[in-house]
Amino acid sequence: MCDVPMNRRDWLKLAALFTAAGAAPLLGMLNARAASEPDAPVRIGYLPITDAAPLLAAHHNGYFADAGLNVEKPTLLRSWAQLVEAFLSGQVNVVHLLSPMTLWARYGSRAPARVVAWNHVNGSALTVTPDINTVRDLGGKTVAVPFWYSIHNVVVQQMLRDAGLKPVLKRTDTIASDEVNLIVMAPSDMPPALAAKQISGYIVAEPFNAAAESLNIGKVLRFTGDVWKNHACCTVFMHQADLDNRPEWSQKVVDAIVRAQLWSRAHPEELAHLLSKDGPDRYTPHTAQLLTRVLAPAPSEEGRYLADGAIRHADWHQKRIDFQPYPYPSYTEELVRRLKSTQVDGNATFLANLDPVATSRDLVDDRFVRKSITANGGLQAFGQPDGFERKEVVVV
Repeated sequence: MCDVPMNRRDWLKLAALFTAAGAAPLLGMLNARAASEPDAPVRIGYLPITDAAPLLAAHHNGYFADAGLNVEKPTLLRSWAQLVEAFLSGQVNVVHLLSPMTLWARYGSRAPARVVAWNHVNGSALTVTPDINTVRDLGGKTVAVPFWYSIHNVVVQQMLRDAGLKPVLKRTDTIASDEVNLIVMAPSDMPPALAAKQISGYIVAEPFNAAAESLNIGKVLRFTGDVWKNHACCTVFMHQADLDNRPEWSQKVVDAIVRAQLWSRAHPEELAHLLSKDGPDRYTPHTAQLLTRVLAPAPSEEGRYLADGAIRHADWHQKRIDFQPYPYPSYTEELVRRLKSTQVDGNATFLANLDPVATSRDLVDDRFVRKSITANGGLQAFGQPDGFERKEVVVV
């Protein structure tokens, strides 16, 4: 059994925030802060992963300032628990959250907040020890996910079921040969745990999959974007009060983020340096070389992954990570459907009452991002066909 799970305090904090009662004190702080500071500057909260790239690029490149907004230096937080707590209490007002986590926040914690855009697509993978060659080989072993409410947990459970394995959430060493024990673990703890053989695999955002490859302690078994085509991983989450009471401010915030996504697609190597520990703002502890492996991989990499089976759908023409801001309703609808059959720890009763179509309309506020996309050349500028609809493609 793995002995380095997510910090127990973080897990208990998240479990408490998972309820309306647990979140109420923080939401009270949010209301008080909003009342005392109606013209608060842009305050970004982020984790040091590639998911945060557009928010950080928008800050570094001065896009918020160009729009006439006051903006503070982004606040680096070390766990999802810290990020959610900071957002619910109003310490930060623009964050990237795992797309399923936004469902938990709005309907589990009753947080008055909405998704305003996607932050990025793809950018995650299932990484395993060198002796694992197929998903079936994970039978009887332990795999780490970054959080129960994550696209990673949804995708890996689908992969396991398709391989004839049963995902389980056990706290003992007794795991049957047809079971795979799933645990929550902080992303930064995953590579060391894999190297120590405390886990046999993990599914998480970059650059932790690339880190395992660089350290020769693991390999990418499958990219999540090769299972769920162009899936959202993290989305941009903002407070309802700002969207309702400061619509011009909110539009400018989204404009800056969309502009940063377009820039990021065109300047991947520059983005890698910007995000790295050697960059001017030292946004993350990662090297530019490692981040370049994710953001601007060598063309030969695709051939290797096709040969290894990490990529099976070459005709999808997926990037390892890409940036596309529009929150397609079909994705949220499909995500709600799949979460209902995904095992999660803690109280998940709210999921049973969620209607996919109604939830998509309520959770997402796309009025700002539609204007931003149009102003930046339309969806084609982001490598997408025209039209704000699509059909979800999930093929294991």
